[in-house]
Amino acid sequence: MLTTILWVVFFLACPAFILWACSKNKFLDSVGAIVICYAAGLILGNIGIFPESIVSIQDTMNMLVIPLALPLIFFSMDLRGWGKQAGLAAKSFTGALIAVTVGSFIAFMIFEPHLGMEGWKMAGMLIGVYTGGTPNLAAIGNGLEISSSNYIAVHASDVLVSGILFLLILSVIPRILKRILPKYQQLTDLEHQQNIRQMDGFEPYFKGFQKKDFLPLLAAFGLSLLIFAIGGGASFLVPEGISSVVAILLITTLGILASFVPRIRNIRMTFQLGHYLLLVFALVVSSMANIKKLIDTAPVVILFVATLLILAFVIHTILSKLMKVDSDTHLVTMTALIYSPPFVPVVAAVLRNKQVIMTGMLAGIAGWIIGNYAGIGFAYLVRSLFG
Repeated sequence: MLTTILWVVFFLACPAFILWACSKNKFLDSVGAIVICYAAGLILGNIGIFPESIVSIQDTMNMLVIPLALPLIFFSMDLRGWGKQAGLAAKSFTGALIAVTVGSFIAFMIFEPHLGMEGWKMAGMLIGVYTGGTPNLAAIGNGLEISSSNYIAVHASDVLVSGILFLLILSVIPRILKRILPKYQQLTDLEHQQNIRQMDGFEPYFKGFQKKDFLPLLAAFGLSLLIFAIGGGASFLVPEGISSVVAILLITTLGILASFVPRIRNIRMTFQLGHYLLLVFALVVSSMANIKKLIDTAPVVILFVATLLILAFVIHTILSKLMKVDSDTHLVTMTALIYSPPFVPVVAAVLRNKQVIMTGMLAGIAGWIIGNYAGIGFAYLVRSLFG
C-alpha cells in the first residue's frame, strides 16, 4: 500500500516540478513542459526502475486523470463564437478522415505479405484508433477477435510511433505547417480582440495565485469530480464496448454546458489545473511504452504504423492546402483524430490559440462516434480485396 502511494505521489509531483522548472528557465519553457513530461516518461519507462506492479497504478491513473482534466479545461472557455468555425472544422475533419483511410490502405498494400493472417484485423484497429481513439482500438480488436499477442503489438507500436510523432507536433511541426498552410485568422475584429484577451490568460503556470483563488478552484475541482461521477455512472448503463465513449461524451458535454455559466467560467486557474492533469497523463502514458520489447517482437508492425502515420500526415497536409485550411485548425484536427480529444488542449497550448480547442475536441468526438464503424468496415474491405 505504501509503495502504491509513493508511486502515485511521484507521478503527481514530477509534472509539478517540471512546470515549476519551466516557469523559471527560458530554455525549458521554449522546449515545453509537455515535451519534457513525454520524454521523461519514455526514458523512465525503459530504464528498468519501475516494478511490475506499477502497471495497475498506470492504468488507474490513465482512467482517472483525463476525465477530471477535461471539464476543468472547458470551464474557462467562452464557446459562443465556435459555431462560425464549423465549416472550416468540417473541411479539416473530412481531409483528416480521407488521409487516414488512404494512408492506411496504401500502408496495408505494402506490408500485407508480412503481417500474417491477422493483418486485416490490425489494419481495422489502426483505422479505429486514428479515427477515434483507444476505446475504438479495444472495441474493434475484441469484435474481430484478434489474438492477444497481435493486439499488444499493435497497441504498443501505436504508443511508440505516435509518441515520437507527438513530440514533433509539440516542437518543429507547427513551424513547418505555418510555412505551408494559411495563417489562422479571426473572423471579426471583436472575435480577434476577444481571442487576444484569452491568449493573454492562456498561461500554463500558476502565476499570481492568491489565497482567495483556492476555494473557488476547489469548488471547480469538486464540480469536475461530480461530472466525472455522472459520466462514469452512465457508462454502466450501456454495453461495455461503448461505455468509455459514452462516459467521455457525457463528461465533455457537461463540461461545455458548465462553461456557459458565468460564475463557473470566471473561476481563475481552472485551465492551469486541467493543463497540469494533462501533464500527469502524458508522463504516465509515455512511461508505459516498452521500446526494447517492442523492437524485439514487432518490428514489422512498427514499420507498418510508422508508414501509415507518415502517409496520413502528408496526405492531410496536401488536402488542407487545397481546401485552404489554416495551420492551427489543421493541426488540432489531426491531433484529435490520431491521438483523441484529450490531447487537443495540449497542442492548442503550444499554438497559443485557445479558440481552436473546441474545433479539435468536436472533431475528435465525431471520430470516436464513427471509429468503430470505420475500423470494422475497413478491416472487412481489405480482407475481401486481399483475401
